[in-house]
Amino acid sequence: MLQQYDERNRDLIVNINGDLRHRDQAGISPFDSAVQGGDAVWEGLRLYDGRIFRLVEHLDRLRSSALALAFAEIPTHEALIEQIRRTLEANRMRDGVHIRLTLTRGVKVTSGMDPRLNRAGPTLIVLAEYKPPVYDKAGITLLTSTIRRPPPDSLDPKIHHCNLIPSILAKIQANAGGADDALMLDPRGFIAETNATHVFVVFKGEVATSRTLACPEGITRTVVLELCERHAIPHAERDLSLTEVYRAEEVFCTGTMGELAPVTTIDGRTIGNGSVGPVTVRLGTLFRELTATEGVAVVN
Repeated sequence: MLQQYDERNRDLIVNINGDLRHRDQAGISPFDSAVQGGDAVWEGLRLYDGRIFRLVEHLDRLRSSALALAFAEIPTHEALIEQIRRTLEANRMRDGVHIRLTLTRGVKVTSGMDPRLNRAGPTLIVLAEYKPPVYDKAGITLLTSTIRRPPPDSLDPKIHHCNLIPSILAKIQANAGGADDALMLDPRGFIAETNATHVFVVFKGEVATSRTLACPEGITRTVVLELCERHAIPHAERDLSLTEVYRAEEVFCTGTMGELAPVTTIDGRTIGNGSVGPVTVRLGTLFRELTATEGVAVVN
């Protein structure tokens, strides 16, 4: 799976600390913490008909991550929403848009990893692109990576940080193996997530997903579990082994950028009958109904 360039994004206006500029004029200091050491947190947001779905939950997670990294300053939700709104209005965007919101520790007075060198406050980057859900709704393929997700005592996945090297290494393996994405395990050998999404399996009517021991507290993941609860679909959060994935009747991935995406092949093995399963279809429909009615209005 290779994302395609959208011509509508040629002249994007991006927002860096409130400064709106053409994408080709975007400027981040070489002393910024994101450049120096990936010292930043981020969120992916999706705009539906002028509304951002689960915006407050995303901003809550951004703040939680920044607090865990001991950022000295964190913008308020209101300040963040205002910059998101300004960016969308500058691009005249209303629908079919993915927003990457990045908050770095800011610019350092001199190169180095010590946070005490950060004295200018955080750097906020708002990047909004026309981007429909990126995965093939007819099904994607996964390959199990040798790269493991780190445990909480190494790098807690509850921090939604910008240190994405493990995911990139796993994605390189998936690319080399001809798969769309990589399936990643935790240090114990249980399913963590893919390099970019959470994983759900369906077996004997139960929808199950991994515990958040080696994967982030996903917003879309939470929505799917809420939909299961609301519509009396049996569900569970527990350790999942590769055997359970291989024998599953259905597998699907979740994330803001791709919404719900069915998985039809893993490690060359056909999942179920190789087509999109009924539980995946039902949850996908319920999810679309939710995004069509819920969200925080940010543009008129």
